[in-house]
Amino acid sequence: MNKVTAATLLIAFGIIYGDIGTSPLYVMKAIIGENRVIEESIVYGGVSCVFWTLCFQTSIKYVWLTLKADNDGEGGIFSLYSLIKKKGKNLIIPTIIGASALLADGIITPPVSVSSAVEGLRMLNGLENLPTIPIVIFILSALFFFQRFGTNKVGKIFGPFMVLWFTMLLGLGIYHIVHHPSIIKALNPYYAYNLLMNYPHGFWILGAVFLCTTGAEALYSDLGHCGRKNIRISWIYVKICLVTNYLGQAAWLMHQDDPILDGRNPFYEMMPDWFLIPGICIATGAAIIASQALITGSFTLINEAINLGFWPRTLIIQPNEHKSQVYIPTINFMLWAGCVFIVLYFRDSSHMEAAYGLAITVTMLMTTFLLSYYLNYYTKFNKVFIVAILSVFVAIESSFFVANVVKFIDGGYLALLMGWLFFIIMYCSFYGKILNSRNLEFVKIKRYANILTELSEDKTVNKYSTFLFYLTKSTNPKTIEKYSIQSILSKRPKRADVYWFVNISRDSEPYTLNYKILPIVDQKIYRITFNIGFRVQPKTEQYIKKVINDMYADGELQLKYLSPCLKKYNQDPDMKFVLIEKFPSIETKLSMKEFFTLKVYYILKKIEFNIPKSFGLEKNDVVVEHIPLYVHKDNVDDLKRIQ
Repeated sequence: MNKVTAATLLIAFGIIYGDIGTSPLYVMKAIIGENRVIEESIVYGGVSCVFWTLCFQTSIKYVWLTLKADNDGEGGIFSLYSLIKKKGKNLIIPTIIGASALLADGIITPPVSVSSAVEGLRMLNGLENLPTIPIVIFILSALFFFQRFGTNKVGKIFGPFMVLWFTMLLGLGIYHIVHHPSIIKALNPYYAYNLLMNYPHGFWILGAVFLCTTGAEALYSDLGHCGRKNIRISWIYVKICLVTNYLGQAAWLMHQDDPILDGRNPFYEMMPDWFLIPGICIATGAAIIASQALITGSFTLINEAINLGFWPRTLIIQPNEHKSQVYIPTINFMLWAGCVFIVLYFRDSSHMEAAYGLAITVTMLMTTFLLSYYLNYYTKFNKVFIVAILSVFVAIESSFFVANVVKFIDGGYLALLMGWLFFIIMYCSFYGKILNSRNLEFVKIKRYANILTELSEDKTVNKYSTFLFYLTKSTNPKTIEKYSIQSILSKRPKRADVYWFVNISRDSEPYTLNYKILPIVDQKIYRITFNIGFRVQPKTEQYIKKVINDMYADGELQLKYLSPCLKKYNQDPDMKFVLIEKFPSIETKLSMKEFFTLKVYYILKKIEFNIPKSFGLEKNDVVVEHIPLYVHKDNVDDLKRIQ
């Protein structure tokens, strides 16, 4: 979507900026803290750090550079990996680390945003001691409950509402800047330098400053929803509103009477009394929209991970006609449970802020690493420039990471533990599949063409199916796994009128959908390769039926084997799909790493979604066979016969 209209810009406001747009709710509060003395060095220095972080991290790295790395219009860490995976050997682990950390920090973001917004109710007379935890849990639970119905209809109000939110940020900021225009001086980078170098423990304040740009990674992930031009144009207004509001909060801080905040939130304190209730309502709405954007982004991320082999197969539902919108029930429940746990564990937004941001710094570092390959191989930038700009990003992000490490004991360990859990799932899903495919023996289909043809016409063998399909991992269209041939020929031979060997190839572009047919023996043996984009949920059986109908219409395939009565009552021949699953053999010797990887892999396979449905196959048409897996066989050469 690179066309720029008022409608597309509204979509960008509603989808892209939820996370980064709600950061004024808590950033200045986190920078000042509850007990620090409010003085010029920390207020001016904090705003200066925020401004230059938005310039370097958000504007230059993400909006200018990273958005260039679009994979057929799609963004996000998996799209970036798919784009560059052929350019380097060591890209899988950084990709998994980045995606895992992004998921982990995404669980903290909705509780932080919603809690910060709802806690504004405590400023109303008589509600000073209002328990906000039940309200926050109710809002989050309702939000996750309605995911199953899709957000198409309600999503149409997201854009206008977020424009209202940003305009409110702008208006509140201008109101205080006009009264205290000297705050504009805070944009001078000297104040940032002075805070980091001269203020006591000033460097560690970067952990709070970083919260202003945590949504930049989500901005890149949502590239496919809005398009690069719409994001770049809308970001101009968003950045002006954000910076103006931060300056307004700083102006209020410098001209209020109390030496410390003592739990107060500058964002709400700067509001006129008459505007407090509307302001709280608008902030809560913006926090809900921000949470919705992160939930949708998590669904998209997991959908890509499944299709690229980084996540166990799970049920994926399209709640409406929009191909880019998916609903994943297991992920929805997991995110809901994680968010509720975060709310109950930390209890208020101040404690959540203390744990927030550590994991996302890891994601940003991994994105920078992957981006280096893109800039090197896919752009015309001078090599010296690439090294220089990446060095700046690494220096900034490493500083943020070190500053956020102190959050580990305050709750950052929870984000890292969740990230570690996601990492194990992704690592074992990916490498377990590789181990599970080790020692595969491939054979040429032509070698067995005669015997399969003979079996097909042997009326003494009971017919197994009219059409018999085997899924193959072979990328060579002339070969298949030996165990598929053994499945057909061994024990009770499976006679069919036509044998089909089907390969589902995941394309590096998101929405590819095409196929190739290689006839091995006309009317008897065919090899089909489906090229399917990494964002497309396979519907293999529907594809195959269309292929057969097209071949029949073109005269390539004759249904002469159907009896007249079957032709009269049923035009569709019966079909069987044989899926072959492996189990660890007792003859297999494994290293500790291989044992752990396969153990987790098989546990995940036991709980993963119905395999036939994940391939788009009807369960009643599928037969699952099990064969032993040999990774390393025990050496039995020492076995000798004795008299």
